[in-house]
Amino acid sequence: MPVDLNGYWKMISNDNFEEYLKALDVNVAIRKIATLLKPDKDISHDGDHVVIKTLSTFKNYNMDFHVGKEFEEDLSGVDDRKCMTTISWEGDKLVCVQKGEKEGRGWTHWVEGDTLHLELRACGAVCKQVFKKT
Repeated sequence: MPVDLNGYWKMISNDNFEEYLKALDVNVAIRKIATLLKPDKDISHDGDHVVIKTLSTFKNYNMDFHVGKEFEEDLSGVDDRKCMTTISWEGDKLVCVQKGEKEGRGWTHWVEGDTLHLELRACGAVCKQVFKKT
């Protein structure tokens, strides 16, 4: 049984985010704004249906998907690209692979105690974010 990601999570750390955004070719103005934000995560999952809402004062981004089913993801809220995305459980980790213009793009979510971890990857850049359950 996969780990329970349900809940509202507040960001407590965000390491190497600007380098990750540079790897995605996000322009400098947006990068500067984005690095100042501390987005929250509102996650609900029921079986293989998962909804992840990333909420901030600047821009919100919603992912609504079924684990194991490839779908076209519109990343206009991130870097204005589209990619083919597949998300699967690997043990207790929710792992995303995004196939498109950027090599090695994806992310991994997992829980340790009352913290949610998110590792973002693109073109060799790795960002590590940690959220605390509220």
